[in-house]
Amino acid sequence: MPQRIIASTPADYDLPFEDIYIAVKGQPDTGERLHGWFIPAAHEPGRKLLLYLHGSALNIGANIAHAQRFRNMGFSVFLPSYRGYGKSDGAFPSEAHVYTDAETAWDYLRKNRDVDPPSIFIYGHSLGGAVAIQLALNHPDAGGLIVEGTFTSIVELAGLLPQYRLLPLNLIINQRFESIKKVGRLKVPVLYIHGTNDKRVPYAMTRKLYAQTASPKKMKLIFGGGHNNTAKVGGEEYLRTVREFIRFTRGLILNPPLATIPGTTTGNSPEPFGLHSRAAFRGN
Repeated sequence: MPQRIIASTPADYDLPFEDIYIAVKGQPDTGERLHGWFIPAAHEPGRKLLLYLHGSALNIGANIAHAQRFRNMGFSVFLPSYRGYGKSDGAFPSEAHVYTDAETAWDYLRKNRDVDPPSIFIYGHSLGGAVAIQLALNHPDAGGLIVEGTFTSIVELAGLLPQYRLLPLNLIINQRFESIKKVGRLKVPVLYIHGTNDKRVPYAMTRKLYAQTASPKKMKLIFGGGHNNTAKVGGEEYLRTVREFIRFTRGLILNPPLATIPGTTTGNSPEPFGLHSRAAFRGN
């Protein structure tokens, strides 16, 4: 659930940052603003940037440690809060609102930071993964998409809960987040990450998303990882996977439409290679 109180800031992690407030995109003008943090990279802050879309719980204050991992890999990180979270204006968010908020953040990076789309990587965790997929669908010129611990759709996820199994979910759920119907139209390269011990969103959903994704793709399953700790459990392997994905996307720019990185294969199988180790990129 959204929370207004931000328990930590980047300053608690000795990170430089800017408090950012931006007007929400859209007509008519709502007068509402989003709050976010811009954390510059230690070196060459304009080189590559991560737009970090958080999950449904708490707010951006709960995501600083993970944002720091990406900064340590050379990214500048922009962490916006959806409306209804933290210091952002607005009430409890809807599906349409979080999509608009993500577009607002994208526009800020393009117009106010003058960041070229190929330099922007979109990251989303859990609910943020669904938001990230929609944003990447709207911006096929983005550098890449990293989706972690997300679901196929809210309807399918709710259907796994015993208390909802006998209800006509298709009729009563109006916030749907139907990523499974979108990934087949993605153009950006995608990295899917999921923990095999995720008790909130089963990793089988990431397998389904991966299988339906048409663009160049990779899937990494972290053995024993839960919903919020895959990077901690995966350790260096998690970081290496992200670094290899970044190198892979650069190869696609230089050698479209198909490229490989050392130690990977290409092919049409929807299955990843292993839980810990080898993984396949697929180029289309």
